[in-house]
Amino acid sequence: MNTLKGPGLFLSQFIGQEAPFNTLDNLAAWAASLGYKALQIPCNHPHIFDVQQAAASQAYCDDIQQRLARHGLVISELSTHLEGQLIAVHPAYDDAFNDFAPPAVRGDRHARQQWATEVLMQAAQASARLGLTAHATFSGALAWPYFYPWPPRKEALIDTAFAELAARWRPILDEFDRHGVNLCYELHPSEDLHDGVSFDRFLAAVDHHPRCHILFDPSHMLLQQMDYLAFIDLYHERIKAFHVKDAEFIRSGRCGVYGGYQPWRERAGRFRSPGDGQVDFKGIFSRLAQYGYNGWAVLEWECCLKDAATGAAEGAGFIAGQMIPLADRAFDDFAVTGSELPAIRRMLGLEAQP
Repeated sequence: MNTLKGPGLFLSQFIGQEAPFNTLDNLAAWAASLGYKALQIPCNHPHIFDVQQAAASQAYCDDIQQRLARHGLVISELSTHLEGQLIAVHPAYDDAFNDFAPPAVRGDRHARQQWATEVLMQAAQASARLGLTAHATFSGALAWPYFYPWPPRKEALIDTAFAELAARWRPILDEFDRHGVNLCYELHPSEDLHDGVSFDRFLAAVDHHPRCHILFDPSHMLLQQMDYLAFIDLYHERIKAFHVKDAEFIRSGRCGVYGGYQPWRERAGRFRSPGDGQVDFKGIFSRLAQYGYNGWAVLEWECCLKDAATGAAEGAGFIAGQMIPLADRAFDDFAVTGSELPAIRRMLGLEAQP
């Protein structure tokens, strides 16, 4: 039966130096104790998960899976959000993103991009060894500094940015295709792929690549004032991963969607723990079930008020409460009557055929 799976937990916001957040086994035991069934694992913490080793060794991947299985867990997806960001970095953000890369390539834009590309290639191989069908990432951004058109937008500038973005991602998409894994871009402000229009532009630039897909996160769409339910109607065939993250937008006379350079608590739009914001998760889970989404529902905890441990503890139950096991029959099947052609013609008031 095609149905959503969950709850899953994205580990990025929880990895730390203190137990139980300091090793994969400790994290697994902690997540399982809260009711999670899967982990989405980032690739930028080798002591938690070594993507280079996973790409090279089936034995390493088998060991990872066996360790998680002891806690009743599986991997939902691997994540290369930080590495994906480094595939395309506008010079204005060079210093800000340098720390996402290892020291050996910092300050060298070309070497940094090559390193990030290699990690994505490794993630494709590792995902295949782990039996995964989807991978989570960011697109990076070349055009983002020009998202608001002043001075007036140059069409050639945007065309060139997306052509270059597509050229950088095309070999990575091809590698994921070779391994049978869907590459899912989280549509996110500050990335060139941040809404349906920008995704469509990129999709066309990569010739509607069969592995170019979407990580659906409704919080970013709410903060952009998009209709995220209609988005599912439009893009459900390309949605292959799902972050359960809440947000709220409180209209203000002083602050709008751009945030006024304020900290998260002071913004008109801010992230909240699931159930504490304005996202219609019942509508989302219903839409995804309707269209046969059979991937994982993964909590990404980000909240400007509630602490992480509480958000994680509440999140598993929240997601479990939204799950919709699909019905295997229609509710009115009990009243089905015959459909023989003579009876049908009589019901329509038609003469019997000669």
